[in-house]
Amino acid sequence: MNTLYLYHLFFLGIYYTYAAFNPSDSIKYFERPQWYSSWGNYFGTSTTFIDFISWPFINVFGFNYEMMMVLFAWFGYIGFVYAYLFFRENIPIKIKVFNIDFLVLVLFLPNMHFWTASLGKGAPIFMSLMMFAYAIKDPKGRWGVLIVASIITYYIRPHVFLFVAAGTVLGYMTGKEKIALWKKMLVYIGMIGALIVVQDTILGMAGLNESEDLIEGFDEFSTERGGELAKSGSGVDMVNYPLPFKLFTFWFRPLFIDAPGALGLIVSMENLIYLFLFFKILKKDFISFLKKSPVAVKMSITVFLLASIAMSFVMSNLGIIMRQKSMVMYFLFFVVYYYLAQKKYDRIVKLKRRRKKALESRKLEVG
Repeated sequence: MNTLYLYHLFFLGIYYTYAAFNPSDSIKYFERPQWYSSWGNYFGTSTTFIDFISWPFINVFGFNYEMMMVLFAWFGYIGFVYAYLFFRENIPIKIKVFNIDFLVLVLFLPNMHFWTASLGKGAPIFMSLMMFAYAIKDPKGRWGVLIVASIITYYIRPHVFLFVAAGTVLGYMTGKEKIALWKKMLVYIGMIGALIVVQDTILGMAGLNESEDLIEGFDEFSTERGGELAKSGSGVDMVNYPLPFKLFTFWFRPLFIDAPGALGLIVSMENLIYLFLFFKILKKDFISFLKKSPVAVKMSITVFLLASIAMSFVMSNLGIIMRQKSMVMYFLFFVVYYYLAQKKYDRIVKLKRRRKKALESRKLEVG
């Protein structure tokens, strides 16, 4: 983790250099909190909440742009710490892919660090999602972390909080663990109650709070949003893509041929790793594994799929896709890691049983 910290700081330097020569939202995130003298003017969801977080550091403590970049890079690193805890606590077995430790591989993926090492939404939303994933294993003992993670996730990206809440409820409903009824009820009431309270804000993000037909309203919103993003330099006309192509684009593009610039080539290499990891679960026994999987796996796969489907309908810009998917890819990595670890564990158990039977047979022969 010490090496990971230095690695993350290295990407802070890369992003800072990149922002010095290219248009960057981080500059706007630094300027906006200085427009108004009242902190309360910035309380709200989405971009406004980032300004709300930044306001006291800039206006009270006197942080300059570089200091704010370091602060938010620290938020990103905390996300990786919680990601490590989430993976290691649930999966004690070590797995190697491409002759590299699986957890080391996913923790050091460059695209994940690039978008979580700067002033903006990327670092705090990644931090809050990993905090949530870690806390949900023991909601009673980690209720403080769970509440903070839920609040941050909701205020930065209300729709992502919807996916997380849905994944949590589904995980607790169908997970293989024997969980006390009161614990399940606590999670159900907490998550469903929170969704009821914040439903207007979530629907309002897509202009659906006054829509009589949510499906039709979302279709219109996604078509309009996707068309706008497709007009940019790295735009992709995904509006008419069938769902499998939309998801493939969101998960695995750019892939060298359509890479937007030098950064796109680096991301293409990382996307190729994503693709290889995804192939690991394209097995006949994966569905049966999901049916028997614990809460953390079912929550992760639900969050990953719901977020991917929703965002693939409104994302039509490779640059934005590269940034947005850093929020949810770790949930896929967790599912792949758990699946491979379960298979390894099953092989170990079978091997031990064979050895035990062979030993018993030898004893009988000697007897």
